Amino acid sequence: MNRSSKLTIAIAATAIAALGGTVAYAQDKYALKSPGGIAFADFKGYEDWAVISSARTDEVLKVIVGNPTIIKAFKEGVPGNGKPFPDGSKIAKLQWKPKKSTEAQFAVDVPDTFSQNFVMEKDSKRFPSSTGGWGYATFNYDAKTDKFTPDATAQADCGNACHTVVKAKDYVFHPYQKR
Repeated sequence: MNRSSKLTIAIAATAIAALGGTVAYAQDKYALKSPGGIAFADFKGYEDWAVISSARTDEVLKVIVGNPTIIKAFKEGVPGNGKPFPDGSKIAKLQWKPKKSTEAQFAVDVPDTFSQNFVMEKDSKRFPSSTGGWGYATFNYDAKTDKFTPDATAQADCGNACHTVVKAKDYVFHPYQKR
């Protein structure tokens, strides 16, 4: 084997190892399950879902995104038309700790450290009618390790306990905002 062949093999091995590390992280993230059994994999692609709404508390900035099923339902008037969201509807509430922008010439908070992905999915066969067929889970993000973990302290129906006040809107707080 000549020197050129050895170099080619070394470069190829390094590239495969680097790509393997990337794939391993993605597989790790999507292998997670909440204590209530909701899989992070059920929300694969959430990073590219359409924005439903946004919100802000004193502690976090939130962007609420939805999969194509729930976006289509919102555009058809759900829940304002009295119909429930269809099975397969999914929402991810992405949360960041805010910081003051150092670049804007006016006072504005911008996302700083990502902290949490709270998810909801509608599956009336899988989740009880007492939750309107919705399942809830929270996946916390640790910026230091660049890893998500299921929130073991969140109850399986934690979301439902909070969302019962919007039962008339099929348990969804945020409307699809006008744009």
